[in-house]
Amino acid sequence: MSTKLKVLAVDDDESIRELYDSMLAQLGFDPILARSAAEARKLLKKDLPSVILMDIMMPDEDGIGFASEIHGDPKTSSIPIVAVTGLSDPATLNDALLFGMSDYVVKPFDLHTLKAAVEKALSLAERRKP
Repeated sequence: MSTKLKVLAVDDDESIRELYDSMLAQLGFDPILARSAAEARKLLKKDLPSVILMDIMMPDEDGIGFASEIHGDPKTSSIPIVAVTGLSDPATLNDALLFGMSDYVVKPFDLHTLKAAVEKALSLAERRKP
């Protein structure tokens, strides 16, 4: 039985998903990968991750809107979401935080940055528990 925490990473870029797969496994997490919001929705119906890493700019649906949907569902509302984006403008990052994302990471990212973001999200989620 695996005791690894599951991290759902949603990104339309295959090379970024491969990075997530490698880095998250290296950090001791169980990576679950989705290429779109639609695919992530299906995965969320089967299994709930401890953290979600969400690309903001995806072709089918933007990550901020999808994060808002996730937090609007009682079943998934407590899952912390970290925005991951190639955009570093303050307005986008502010929107991500305003719409419920617990943190953000700007691409390209390294192992240390990814680890810090996931651990911060897990810590925030733990403090929010009743």
